[in-house]
Amino acid sequence: MEQLKKWFRNNWSTAILAILFIILLVNPDAKAWLMRQVASTGLLNSSISEPKAQETAAYTNFTLKDESGKLINVSDLKGKVVFINFWASWCPPCRAEFPSVQKFYEKYKSNPNIVFLTVNLDDDSAAGIAYLKQKGFTVPFITSSSTIPKEIYDGSLPTTVVLDKKGAIRLRHTGVADYSKDSFYADIDALLK
Repeated sequence: MEQLKKWFRNNWSTAILAILFIILLVNPDAKAWLMRQVASTGLLNSSISEPKAQETAAYTNFTLKDESGKLINVSDLKGKVVFINFWASWCPPCRAEFPSVQKFYEKYKSNPNIVFLTVNLDDDSAAGIAYLKQKGFTVPFITSSSTIPKEIYDGSLPTTVVLDKKGAIRLRHTGVADYSKDSFYADIDALLK
């Protein structure tokens, strides 16, 4: 016992780092908090780009379903800016960025020219609904009801896509980001004009 005390006195910082590492390893909210701190620096964010000269109909022709069961065909949303976020409740980077997605939603939810499609990809949608309720998030709960084109979603979580009013992809970001930054709002405002 005396040797353990001596080791701890000599290596207390290593012990604390090991404990923190174990917490980060097993607790998804702790991972999300750390990722949120990194994302808040803005280093991981991407920005709205100019549209590419390609046909948009092919990759916007897919269907989603809202919580009430109503089908949403993304190609029918032309004329609006469309924010699509693919997430799952078990995904730490998704948890990390969700507070910023909620803030973004709160700021623009009353604007009729923007549509929020926060697409849950949990195997059991009840887990996604429970996560939103537990955290007090009010973003729309959407699930996929058809195959999603690879130009929109390639299997990495989280993935965020912003379509302009013509249906062109203006942002496609894989990984955690902060969508509550003034610079992102300015980009969205430009698309809404």
